[in-house]
Amino acid sequence: MKKKTSITSLLKKKQNGEKFTALTAYDTSFAQIFDEQGIDVILIGDSLGMVLQGNNDTLKVTIDDMAYHTRCVAAGASSAFILADMPFMSYATPEQACLNAAKLMQAGAQMVKLEGAAWLKETIETLTQRSVPVCAHLGLTPQSVHVFGGYKIQGRENNAAQQMIQDAIDLEKAGAQMILLECVPASLAKAITEAVSVPVCGIGAGADTDGQVLVMHDILGISSGYIPKFSKNYLTETGDIRKAVTQFITEVSEGAFPATEHIFE
Repeated sequence: MKKKTSITSLLKKKQNGEKFTALTAYDTSFAQIFDEQGIDVILIGDSLGMVLQGNNDTLKVTIDDMAYHTRCVAAGASSAFILADMPFMSYATPEQACLNAAKLMQAGAQMVKLEGAAWLKETIETLTQRSVPVCAHLGLTPQSVHVFGGYKIQGRENNAAQQMIQDAIDLEKAGAQMILLECVPASLAKAITEAVSVPVCGIGAGADTDGQVLVMHDILGISSGYIPKFSKNYLTETGDIRKAVTQFITEVSEGAFPATEHIFE
């Protein structure tokens, strides 16, 4: 049996120049399949609002939704590191963040993920002081979709890029033990990955991050609408769910994914 993945083992992979892999999952069955194939991290994403609940965004997802699905995933994953999203407005204040993070940790999460930048510093400090590991999500943060005016690439302008690099450094200092970058130029993701000592996971963030995460519905070709530019339908190539996951792991490990066509410049 594969040894349980921890934040320490993910950090060791970064230090050794080894890539790690992550997929979203929302129930026991898929969590068990992904776990058995050797995925390093399973993310219970608030993307469930779209792929499971049929909403147009993630904003309607509640902390109780997240705790329920985290509990389901934890029941099926014996080796993978379990990362759970804090949903919209569940961490508006440090006190609120503590109460809601406790629900996810008690449901089986090993780390919680928060979207935001400099304003999160106090919240991250408060959570980590109270034994809640935190992943900071920068770049395209879907909970801010109405502020951004849609799902747009972030950090293309020099000022915005420099600010994101500083935010990553500041959030690590505040206690974040992982950073997730979504939909940012590959050069910016590389700069951030090199600027911090914690593991950096990317989605639509080029090939130079320490790890790659994709939404399970995208790699299996069952998302409604379209497959994002940064993703890939692995089920089409393999014809088998387990082989699709294995190929994703192999391609990330060997540097074959993401390829040029999946990267934003």
